[in-house]
Amino acid sequence: MIDNIPAVAPRPAADRGTPKATPPSAADGERHRRRSRIRTAVEAYVLLAPSLVGFVLFLAVPIAGVVGISFFEWNLMGTPRFVGLANYREMMGDSEVWRAVRNTIYYVLLNIPAQTVLALLLALAMNRRLKGGKVFRVLFVLPWMAMPVALGIVWSWAFDPQHGVINQFLSLFGIDGPAWLSSTTWAMPVMASVNIWQYTGYTMLFLLAGLQAIPESLYEAADLDGAGAVQRFFRITLPLLRPSMFFVLVTNTIGSFQMFDTVYVMTQGGPGGSTDTMNFHIYQQAFQLFRSGYASALAMLLFAMILLVTAVQFLYFRKRTVYDFS
Repeated sequence: MIDNIPAVAPRPAADRGTPKATPPSAADGERHRRRSRIRTAVEAYVLLAPSLVGFVLFLAVPIAGVVGISFFEWNLMGTPRFVGLANYREMMGDSEVWRAVRNTIYYVLLNIPAQTVLALLLALAMNRRLKGGKVFRVLFVLPWMAMPVALGIVWSWAFDPQHGVINQFLSLFGIDGPAWLSSTTWAMPVMASVNIWQYTGYTMLFLLAGLQAIPESLYEAADLDGAGAVQRFFRITLPLLRPSMFFVLVTNTIGSFQMFDTVYVMTQGGPGGSTDTMNFHIYQQAFQLFRSGYASALAMLLFAMILLVTAVQFLYFRKRTVYDFS
């Protein structure tokens, strides 16, 4: 009887209780993408956290504090007294403030063009890969590594009218040098010359990096077309150097508007207020006259000046700058 039992065909593997794989739904895909975006955002914020904390603590909070203090009268010790826009109204009618504004603009106009042109000439020379070029690069950058206060003391000795090396050198040619730092005509150009000497080599490094990023094939094509050195400079080098030039001009201009160390060490704003720049005037009001509210209003004026000049530079370079040389 056992032999008469019909054989039962084995069940396919798919029918042995194994669940069928169901395709993911649109909702599952959306949840996965959302989790992926959240995970990426968390990773990004964790990596940015140190910079964000520094930005908030050392930039955003102080700026907000300066804006708030500018509406108060405060000597840094007593209780602040709210005065509204009184500090700004006083600032607008203060002739010493506008003298400081003029001095600051004069300094920027003396410093930036000369520094940029000299740095560009040095970068062009270093880009020729001359023998010992790396040594010269180090020598040109060394002044930037020195402390501005120390340099101010050294240059004060150099420009001394009686014993300074500048006037002693001029005397070799029969020239009677002026009292540089006591002259309302020469004091500010001396300030600018010290800054130019210190920062030209540093600026040169950025321009040299920009020059070395320009493809050599462009110059070879220009040679085949018969372009001369002057044409290559104005048609290839200068236009393609604009990214580096943009960075250099923006950062150096901001730094020039904030110049303080050299004036503090060499002239204290004199003679006759001819070197009294905005930053030095803010320092006087805040820490010599203890008018922190008024000094904060002056700081906001300086901030507006820097913002305006930077915005003009951005607008000028925005459509004139090429970043991809391929």
